[in-house]
Amino acid sequence: MKFRLAHTNINVADLERSVVFYGKALGLAEVRRKQAADGSFTIVFLNDGQGEYMLELTWLKDKEGGYDLGDNEGHIAFVTDDYEAAHRLHSEMGCICYENKAMGLYFIEDPDGYWLEILPAKR
Repeated sequence: MKFRLAHTNINVADLERSVVFYGKALGLAEVRRKQAADGSFTIVFLNDGQGEYMLELTWLKDKEGGYDLGDNEGHIAFVTDDYEAAHRLHSEMGCICYENKAMGLYFIEDPDGYWLEILPAKR
């Protein structure tokens, strides 16, 4: 029996704002969108164009306010082939929330407060 990773889900307060953020910050593009028949939720799957693994963004119509992210210790990591250019982009976007120069990595924060780790391809 074998398993493979399919997707990671996060819930978002403003779906279109999040789609734009993930496109600009990380180059992710919408692969498909699912709308509940009753309109209670919309799901958008994003992909980096390099594999099958996806990020699933879920918007819940009746959800009011932000999400409780607890201690926000969980995160999703992204590897970039141009760490310096990525760092410049994220600095310009104002989304870098933590940097560890000694470890050669940093985190950006999405519009809902989720932290995303940015790593260079070669460490």
